[in-house]
Amino acid sequence: IITLIGLLLGLTALVAGCSSSSSSVQDVSAAEFLTASAEPGAVVVDVRTPAEYTAGHVDGAININVESADFGTQIAALPTDTTYAVYCRSGRRSTLATDQMADAGFTSLVNLTGGIGDLQAAGAPIVAG
Repeated sequence: IITLIGLLLGLTALVAGCSSSSSSVQDVSAAEFLTASAEPGAVVVDVRTPAEYTAGHVDGAININVESADFGTQIAALPTDTTYAVYCRSGRRSTLATDQMADAGFTSLVNLTGGIGDLQAAGAPIVAG
């Protein structure tokens, strides 16, 4: 019995140790995204292309193109203990970005499950340039 308990405890620790790093990612709706991004210290990240960003982005967002060859280098320059609210056009690229950021050690990631159109409909200020 003691051996069985030890085996179960060891297995539990192994499973907990293998959990996905994406546990630092919170998938949210547009309304939840706006609330999270308004928190003090939160950084809004637009992971679309520079052309998409220039055409219209959330006011105050920084642009880091997830499909750029140097995406990993760009995120490596960021503090990992900051909250990042990440969005794109539809949710596909922001999911890719937040997964990569979680793998890189970021601890607080908010991923918009929709896209910038959802943010605009929810009242986010969109600016061009």
